[in-house]
Amino acid sequence: MNGNKDTQQTGEYDDIIRLPHHVSVRHPRMSMLNRAAQFAPFAALTGFDAAIGESGRLTEEWTELGDYRLGNLNRKLQQLIRRLPAHPAATVTFFLPDSRKAGGSYQTHAGTVRRMDQTERVIEMDDGMKIAMDDIVDINVEGADEENNENKESKENEES
Repeated sequence: MNGNKDTQQTGEYDDIIRLPHHVSVRHPRMSMLNRAAQFAPFAALTGFDAAIGESGRLTEEWTELGDYRLGNLNRKLQQLIRRLPAHPAATVTFFLPDSRKAGGSYQTHAGTVRRMDQTERVIEMDDGMKIAMDDIVDINVEGADEENNENKESKENEES
């Protein structure tokens, strides 16, 4: 094995090692990307990647409303009930439970209120969205601030 590699032949394939590479006439040459794909690892554990992705997805915990916020929310719901015949515009912030794991996310939905079903305890918007009243954390009804100002002024007039 000393010396020049080109002149020394000691292996059993020495007779074919110098022949040109065969190029098929029938089959086109495979791209490097397709050749590499042949040797790529396969998904031996089906669903494993999805399970890892799901466990990495973050959810929030439901936060119980305190007495002050609960009272404020009840007042706003009463305003909505009074304004319901006019189908007021409202922005509702609510907790949406996650269907796959514990927790959920807080969502905000704006639109026109179609109706309130107090039996099923849902608010239905004009776009078909149904929001469970028990999941609502805040609601802003269009025109409700004007109603609050009118109530304050009428109380002040009564007191004077």
